[in-house]
Amino acid sequence: MLRILPILLFLISLPLQGQELRCQINVTSSQVQGSNKSVYDAMRKNLYEFVNNKKWTDHIFDEDERIDCSFMFRITDQISTDEFRGTLTVQARRPVFGSAYSTTLLNHQDQDIHFRFAEFETLEFNETAHTSNLVSILAYYINIILGLDYDTFSLEGGSLFYERAEQIVSNAANAPETGWKAFESQKNRYWLVENLLNSKYEAFRSMLYNYHRLGLDAMTENPNDGRSVIAEAITELRRPYRENTMAMIWPVFFTSKADEISNIFSEGFPDEKARIVQVLKEISPANSSKWDNINKSGDI
Repeated sequence: MLRILPILLFLISLPLQGQELRCQINVTSSQVQGSNKSVYDAMRKNLYEFVNNKKWTDHIFDEDERIDCSFMFRITDQISTDEFRGTLTVQARRPVFGSAYSTTLLNHQDQDIHFRFAEFETLEFNETAHTSNLVSILAYYINIILGLDYDTFSLEGGSLFYERAEQIVSNAANAPETGWKAFESQKNRYWLVENLLNSKYEAFRSMLYNYHRLGLDAMTENPNDGRSVIAEAITELRRPYRENTMAMIWPVFFTSKADEISNIFSEGFPDEKARIVQVLKEISPANSSKWDNINKSGDI
């Protein structure tokens, strides 16, 4: 019995480790010529273990509740043996209740990735200081992913995680690397979390909940009611959009959702289509061709 007890305690503890995320990590370096490829294998392995084995919340997730996400690093320059530059594509998905469908929460490319990494380095996150740009970037986007996911299950449920992301931005305020400061760009890590926490855009946070929990999750049983809720949620974005058409949350959201929204309303009634297309063309003119496809589809 004394021998079995430690084993049982170990097995009980396993589900509590890294339970929030089911994250794929990819590192490509095809544009970097003549470099030591083993460093990129080590990078991918270390990033995978850091993201998936660390506990990011105080909550317990069942296996089927873990958040599917991916980080795709595309290394374009190896400046020195341990210094790299490139881009990062971050994606996250959420299952839709009563279906086999997963909806995209985030599909964002950060083009301002610059960090140091040594082949045998252990990645550690410091909540109070910016010690590694690579780790700070990962922790930042993990908290953004958690915030978005929680926002879709409860009204403004993701605030804690956005606040943690905001703290990471604050810690990096004096960092030499770019991407963290307000004055550098209108579309960087600073502005994404600023928008998510700014009360001017609280309608956006409400939309995330209504769109997903009251809309998509209801469509399996009643597609017409679910679609109506989604239309109303999107329409509520007109007021904050008109206040600031350049806010970062608009392109981030519609890059993730444009195809899905087009598919949802392609099954709508003619008058419903006309109303939502008018709204969509105002708040996301860059996707006008996709909104036109809504009207071209067959009516129900």
